Amino acid sequence: MPPLTPEPSLPAPSSPSPVRSRRRALVAWAAVLALVLLLIAVAGQWAARREANFQADSIRRAMEVHVLGLRDAAGKYGYLPFTAGMHPDVLAVLARPQDPATRQRANHYIEEVNRLAGSDALYLTDPQGLTLAASNWATPQSFVGESYANRPYFLDARAGRHGLFYGVGQTTGEPGLFMSAPVRAEGGGGEVLGVITVKVSLRQLHDAWAFVRDPILLTDARGIVFLSSVPGWMYQATRPLSPADLAGIEHDQQYGTRTRFAPLPWRVEPIEDAPGYLVRTTVGGKARRFLAVDEPLPDLGWTLTVMADHAEVTRARERTWMLGLLGAGVLLLGALYWRLRERRFAEQRDARRDLELRVRERTHELDQAHAFRKAMEDSLLVGMRARDLQGRIIYVNPAFCEMTGYGADELLGRLPPYPYWHPDDVTQHWFHYEAMMSGQPARSGFESRLRHRDGHEVITMVYTARLIDADGRHSGWMSSVVDITEQKRAELRQRQNDEQLQHAQRLASLGEMASTLAHELNQPLMALSNFASAAKAFAEQGNQPLLASSLDETVAQAKRSAEIVRRIRGFVRQRTAGTEDCAVAALVANVLALLQGEMRQRQVRAEVRVAPALPPVRGDRVLLEQVLLNLLSNSLQAMEQGTPPDRRVVEVEAELCEGRVHIRIADHGPGIDAALAEQVFAPFFTTKAGGLGLGLNICRTIVEAHRGRLSFADRPGGGTVFTLELEASP
Repeated sequence: MPPLTPEPSLPAPSSPSPVRSRRRALVAWAAVLALVLLLIAVAGQWAARREANFQADSIRRAMEVHVLGLRDAAGKYGYLPFTAGMHPDVLAVLARPQDPATRQRANHYIEEVNRLAGSDALYLTDPQGLTLAASNWATPQSFVGESYANRPYFLDARAGRHGLFYGVGQTTGEPGLFMSAPVRAEGGGGEVLGVITVKVSLRQLHDAWAFVRDPILLTDARGIVFLSSVPGWMYQATRPLSPADLAGIEHDQQYGTRTRFAPLPWRVEPIEDAPGYLVRTTVGGKARRFLAVDEPLPDLGWTLTVMADHAEVTRARERTWMLGLLGAGVLLLGALYWRLRERRFAEQRDARRDLELRVRERTHELDQAHAFRKAMEDSLLVGMRARDLQGRIIYVNPAFCEMTGYGADELLGRLPPYPYWHPDDVTQHWFHYEAMMSGQPARSGFESRLRHRDGHEVITMVYTARLIDADGRHSGWMSSVVDITEQKRAELRQRQNDEQLQHAQRLASLGEMASTLAHELNQPLMALSNFASAAKAFAEQGNQPLLASSLDETVAQAKRSAEIVRRIRGFVRQRTAGTEDCAVAALVANVLALLQGEMRQRQVRAEVRVAPALPPVRGDRVLLEQVLLNLLSNSLQAMEQGTPPDRRVVEVEAELCEGRVHIRIADHGPGIDAALAEQVFAPFFTTKAGGLGLGLNICRTIVEAHRGRLSFADRPGGGTVFTLELEASP
């Protein structure tokens, strides 16, 4: 290296005086300080606005949930008055209100409907508002004989409209939501014969509000609070009530004997550039300030008000100011330390710069790949778990930790049994673990029940595959764990709803056969009476042979009555033995036995053609009998009008076709109009007077649940043929 030659010295520039330099430095620091304080103030305002917007969003989400709950509580039983008002017992008591037997049947029917629906009360009033029948007819607070002519829901229903009214019960003193519907003559037209009303309590909703942190209240059209999470606000008004409002409340007895409604202890303040308004009040002896948002519910005539603590906005602003000042102080200290350090380590920094640059260039791609993989794993909703060849957990992602309730530091390095294994399924967990360790994990995955750290159960689907390292060697196992708990709960709710709907259809079918079944039971009962009288006479005469014969006939008739009752109980029973092999001939025979009396009454005979070697079908026996009963009942009703007695024949044919059992039910009725063919299986579609329109829809649902198919076609020569296709049992 050649020697360095010294550069010629240059004259030093004139430097400013130390006093001027210090003055400029002070001015610069003052400007920086003012700018920092301004930024902190702006940040505080931004934080307050952000917190206010967050509160508004929270109120909107909470309001959506509460509105859904209110509409569900109001709409869940909206169908009940209309449906119950179509029953013959209800129409009969309106036609003959002085008949004790008719009123008793109506009381029993309304009591049973109210019990099955789960409502608080169901009652029927005549056009003058006098209660004729009620679900609580046998209780001390029975509605029977009470007049509700002053109630708005009664006036609306009497005028032919559906009524909706919330108030305190005149008889019980308990508040509730009253929904009413007019009762008309059969067919749904004509004058209003009476009013049927259902009362639903909102107590569960009100009790749930007691656990919310911030106030929630519900006001009626006059501004009176009738539901509130703050007990002291109940039956207070948001605005002054006019004399007309007070007179209407007193006339309707909406809130019992209350005639004075004090104003709410509020002071309302408007808010600029924000939804809702500010409420200053006292809750629990403490002065509070809330952000309140109103949501009108025009279909119910109510207004829902949801509040949030506005003090969080002030605290957010103060926290931001404190953090800003703290950050500014830290930055100031850091700047001073940085200047001192820079002066001391200037040469070392220059020397490290080249080394850091080379290291950064070599590790940049690795950092990017690692960051991408880490972000992808953390964003997954599916739990990921990796185990080595000894079964030791070597990796879990955040989704798996959230699923089990255990942190990664608690799971890494653990050997089985793992802490999240469900104690009731330990044997099953060991079975799947051993299958994985032997190299034979379930390819299609398997269902596994885990126990969360807090004790609740988590249902998962687990898929396991080999874990291959960078050298291509098998180093362990990687499992994907999917949380299917909500899916299982939804499937359970769906099954329960289907069972209840099917049970309701069975009860409806049984109601249609009620008169025939009474006739069927009357015959053996009359025979029992006659044989018993004969046996008494033969005993007095000492005629032992005829006495024994009469007693034998009495036993036979008693067994016949018991058999009829057993069939009815077996058909009505909601829960069955489950899936089993069902012989088609036995299914058809059981259903025809149930319909024997109705067929005799309608002068209908059955022709059954079932192949002797027909294999059984796999399914729920009671549900399949329900399908056949509904189809045969429809055929009997189709031939009731317009078909001569000699042509009233229902044909039941069963055969095996391409591995599936085909069951055909044909009648000689008028057939199905082509314009209505597409609506036959639609829910609530019916051509019967007083029908619910659920029978064929439920039949198709049951058949499809058995992986079958239900269809219909016109019968040559007139009539309809319904074809039920089911899989033959292997």
